[in-house]
Amino acid sequence: MKTAFAIDHLSHAFGIHAVLKNLSFSITGGDFFIIIGPNGSGKTTLMKLMAGVLKTGADRIRIFERDIRHFSYKSLARRIAYVPQQLEVGFPFTVEEAVMMGRAPHQNVLGIPQDRDIEITRQAMAITEVTHLADRKLDQLSGGEQQRVFIARALCQEPEIILLDEPTASLDISHQIRVMDLMEKLKIEKKVTVVMVSHDVNLAAMYGDRLLLLRSGEIASLGLPHEVLTFQNLEATYGCKVLVDENPLGKSPRVTPVPRKFLV
Repeated sequence: MKTAFAIDHLSHAFGIHAVLKNLSFSITGGDFFIIIGPNGSGKTTLMKLMAGVLKTGADRIRIFERDIRHFSYKSLARRIAYVPQQLEVGFPFTVEEAVMMGRAPHQNVLGIPQDRDIEITRQAMAITEVTHLADRKLDQLSGGEQQRVFIARALCQEPEIILLDEPTASLDISHQIRVMDLMEKLKIEKKVTVVMVSHDVNLAAMYGDRLLLLRSGEIASLGLPHEVLTFQNLEATYGCKVLVDENPLGKSPRVTPVPRKFLV
């Protein structure tokens, strides 16, 4: 498979505050790549740079071997769909209208939906289980429902790469698994490259082909789940005691935080 992302000595700062420091790594096309790390480690900033929301320079990010700066907004949106951590509802569009917006990169200047646009919109709504909400206004939905709507909108772009910043954070356990299974299905059936930020290290262990562990804007570990999720890496990064053993469901590590009361 081709290299979907090549990150080369990427740094980023807000004013004098350095958020990312000299990151270099690559993501193979068709991989499920998950970025983990504590709050403030630079995960969201990295995701925004990879999505083109924040700008970088000097050929630091390449998408399928092409400098991200050489993509127009519309051409980039045909390759990458981005679901941010915090979503602004804005105008009270209906669910169907909001999902249809994902077709914009494929439409002409007039933006009049064609039969294919309508078909793909309905498919995306069905996959994310929001069809029954089609006529509801976005501002009438729960946070979890809104999240599924924005994932549906991302699917409407028919992207080669989908970037998701903590997509399961506001979902219950059932919908967390459904979202993760959906991303796995897109990876397998559509060959979509999935890049996700997650705070749930156990979901990351079960679904991620490769993991990137960030600490204070630097790479603490990069590799297969069992290589990254060691108690040494996690305790050094998160500053708490953890137990790491094998998940009884399969050959992936399982991480259990150790409460202070058990250390006495």
